[in-house]
Amino acid sequence: MKRTGTIFTLIVILAAAIAGIYYIYIKDQQDPTIYEVEQASKQTIVKETVATGSIVPAEEVNIKPNISGVIEKIHVEAGNYIEAGDLIAEIKVVPNVSNLTSASNNISGAQTAVETARLARDNQKALYERQKALFNKGVISANEFDLAQNAYNNAVQRYKQEAVSLQGARQNYDIARTGTTAGLGNYAQTTVRATVSGMVLDVPVKVGNQVIEANNFNEGTSIAVIADVKQMIFEGKIDESEVGKIKVGLPLEITVGAYDNKKYSAVLDYIAPKGVAENGAIQFAIKGTLQTSEEEAQFIRAGLSANASIILEKAQDVLAIKEALVQYDPKTKKPFVEVATGDQQFKRKNVELGLSNGIYVEIKSGVTTSDKIKVWNQLKAPSNRGDY
Repeated sequence: MKRTGTIFTLIVILAAAIAGIYYIYIKDQQDPTIYEVEQASKQTIVKETVATGSIVPAEEVNIKPNISGVIEKIHVEAGNYIEAGDLIAEIKVVPNVSNLTSASNNISGAQTAVETARLARDNQKALYERQKALFNKGVISANEFDLAQNAYNNAVQRYKQEAVSLQGARQNYDIARTGTTAGLGNYAQTTVRATVSGMVLDVPVKVGNQVIEANNFNEGTSIAVIADVKQMIFEGKIDESEVGKIKVGLPLEITVGAYDNKKYSAVLDYIAPKGVAENGAIQFAIKGTLQTSEEEAQFIRAGLSANASIILEKAQDVLAIKEALVQYDPKTKKPFVEVATGDQQFKRKNVELGLSNGIYVEIKSGVTTSDKIKVWNQLKAPSNRGDY
């Protein structure tokens, strides 16, 4: 009887050991990680590249004087809106002694030439009248009369030419002395007026500054910079690695940090044909015209830093999943996901991918919105066990 009890006990112990080993084996075959699942959803996926730059007017006009002198008065300041023809500044001409002396000598020479021409004209007139009387009496031939008449006409013309030269010499003297003269209208002015309408962006001169007129040898002094701030553009640069992906006509999304990252729409309308080396990389200049309303445009200041997101491709309201859910077959390199078939049970489904923005990827086929997709590469949060 005692022997039977011992055998029974040994059998129970052996069964318990076998059950324990089997339990451990089953647990060892199970994945200890509990995977979460996510589902596909409708997303708008945008593939873009970013360029840095600034907001500037489409055109800036430098207002320059047409005569040299000293700024006597300025009538505008930066920020003013002005119309074409409005007075900007007044210039006081400081006479140059050498120019005055030369102009004065020219007047004296012209006066002498006029007097000489007048005497010659009067002399030819007297000869002409005598020859005319003789011709009327038939004393001289028509040929002799014609010669006298031509000589008189030439003398009259020469006198007129010398008189015009004298007037020009006097005008040159007036210009050298005062900066303007009667009869020239707007060609010589001591006032500087706006040639276009717009906002005054800058007035780089002050009262008392010397200014130089624009000519073939000097670009002249800018008195004011005027631009239409309602026509602004984005000017930026893009790296050579991205320039091959863009083309004229692509939409831009301009972000201006100074205005709480407000965004404006624009269209890419220029890509430089030649790059410029900057900090070891080739950069290409780009421009995009902002599409803003009149109310929006008045708040955009010229020169503000901005970023332009160039939209390369866009998929509107498409079925998409997080790109982290996609796995790739190590042999075929084809994409697939794991779809739940039960509690922590999954099966593989091949998928066809579309546009990706690095976070979401378009699913063209393979799964639906009802499929629960395994988050296969999730990271466990660190436990706060108070080890320190």
